[in-house]
Amino acid sequence: MKNYKYLGATISAIGIFTGLLLFYLLSGDYMTVIHGKHASGRPDEAIAVIITYSMLGWLGISASALWGAALYGFLKEEKWAWILGVLSASLQMLAGFFPTIPAKSIDLPATTMPVFLIATALWFAVLLVHKVDKKVIGLLFVAGLAYVLTYMDGVATISKYQTTTYNDVWKGMYMMAQMVLWFGATAWLVFAVGVLKHKTWALPLGIAAGMMSMIGGYPLAIVNIIEVQRFSMFLPAPIIGTGLIVYLLLPGTKKLIEEWQTT
Repeated sequence: MKNYKYLGATISAIGIFTGLLLFYLLSGDYMTVIHGKHASGRPDEAIAVIITYSMLGWLGISASALWGAALYGFLKEEKWAWILGVLSASLQMLAGFFPTIPAKSIDLPATTMPVFLIATALWFAVLLVHKVDKKVIGLLFVAGLAYVLTYMDGVATISKYQTTTYNDVWKGMYMMAQMVLWFGATAWLVFAVGVLKHKTWALPLGIAAGMMSMIGGYPLAIVNIIEVQRFSMFLPAPIIGTGLIVYLLLPGTKKLIEEWQTT
């Protein structure tokens, strides 16, 4: 930590700027995308934007404050600083990536993509500066995909609940699955912190996160396949969740999570 305190502080300063950039970009896009969704005949997606842009703005902008704490931690050579940096970057990655999808769907610029790219670079930078085992970085990257995609499936249920008027069972299913998926996304985020801290609870939490991705994601994807008669973009989240559960159940994974060392 001593050798990298100024590098960590620099990364944190960039993270603070990234959250403020997100504040500016989402404030400018918020009503534009909502009006665009209404104009395109998708008021259901406009409501989803109202909910998710607000939520992601709160998380991504608050991450600037967490980066501020990380900056202090790096300068004081505190052991917790890098974990806070990883958490902050993870929040900004989601906050920067998802808003690009509703915007591009109505031919608006994906203005928050720079936030996602910067946050992703910061995520890798903090892990590499701390010299985290590359196998652990690989595991966390795949878990990060599950985190983002499971969150997106949760967003999809908001729209599907509003537009499904011909099957009350499916409509009810969307409402029941919605928070299961967002709980699952949150669990993947906490799982990553647990792995980085060598916590014994990380493995069972990862299994639970994978189960939530599957329980909420597979029904959503299967119904969508029936409706559109093609591959569903709601399917990757539960598939990745399934693969991660299989990996977490392998004998060597428990040892990797609990015993990896910085090099």
